[in-house]
Amino acid sequence: MTEFAQEEDDENSILDLRKDLFGLEKEIKGYELQTMLGEKDDKRNAIVAINAGAGGTEAQDWVEMLFRLYLKWAESRKMKTKILDHLAGDEAGIKNITFTVSGPYAYGYLKSEHGIHRMVRISPFDANGRRHTSFASVSILPEIEDDIKIDINERDLRVETFRASGPGGQHVNKTSSAVRITHLPTNIVAQCQNEKSQHRNRELALKILKARIYALEKERQNREKQLRHQSQKEIAWGNQIRSYIFNPYQLVKDHRTNLEVGDIERVMNGDIDIFIDAYLKWLQN
Repeated sequence: MTEFAQEEDDENSILDLRKDLFGLEKEIKGYELQTMLGEKDDKRNAIVAINAGAGGTEAQDWVEMLFRLYLKWAESRKMKTKILDHLAGDEAGIKNITFTVSGPYAYGYLKSEHGIHRMVRISPFDANGRRHTSFASVSILPEIEDDIKIDINERDLRVETFRASGPGGQHVNKTSSAVRITHLPTNIVAQCQNEKSQHRNRELALKILKARIYALEKERQNREKQLRHQSQKEIAWGNQIRSYIFNPYQLVKDHRTNLEVGDIERVMNGDIDIFIDAYLKWLQN
């Protein structure tokens, strides 16, 4: 078609074909990525938990920035997100947040994000304008559906209710609708407070708990292959999977694949497919 357009000297058709070619290249790249997502959990929705580490208020702001990054990424792929649990920072940002990302292969793509993320920048919270280093941990779990049975004995659960700490009006403030569930044999904890119904919060907290127990069991079965489920180390120096440097220069570097990207604004706006692609290829090798 390009040859025909060139023979006719049809510039409009050539421009249209270039657009079509760009879209086709993007579509093929998407299919190439999916060929690397062969594990049975890759097609599932994802549960994402982000927790502030070393760095105080700066680290809590970093959690909010990462949360925005993943929301932007999900939006670009037309995936849905839903907040399950949220704890605001003392002065700014978010201490920890748990949310779901629902869409084709959400877990398969996002598993590349599991680990410690490090940020270096001049802190807007420092009156002296000093450079700060902050850390946040990102945990990615497959959302367990009914096709996988996780047997949990009710006697092994400690269920606690409390008042939700976030916004929500009179209902949230006057009733203990938030739910925290502890699995006593493993000491795994899951909580949910964003639904108005205590019953719904309990249902979602149990879903998170099952996903975490499932991930723990997978780690035990195949520790070497399931790198993403290894126990996370202290959220601090030396353990990061990726660094985001805003100052004195701009760079995002993945320490597993050694991939470096200089356009940090683009990455913070959710464009992380290049890191996902590199990670999946790294896993295969």
